[in-house]
Amino acid sequence: MAGKAVYVIGGIAVTFLALKILGPLLATLIVLGIIALPVAAYLMLDPSQRRRLRGQARKRLGS
Repeated sequence: MAGKAVYVIGGIAVTFLALKILGPLLATLIVLGIIALPVAAYLMLDPSQRRRLRGQARKRLGS
């Protein structure tokens, strides 16, 4: 199994576990926080850093 697939399956399992233990409202807030963290980090980058990051992602696509 690919490395990213393991993380996705683990994330789904943790989400369902949080729903069961913490309740739907708190679990939804946790999941939204996990999604918002990388988005906020990307938006904090300078335009030159974003350009460099996009360039690195394109290089990896071809390999």
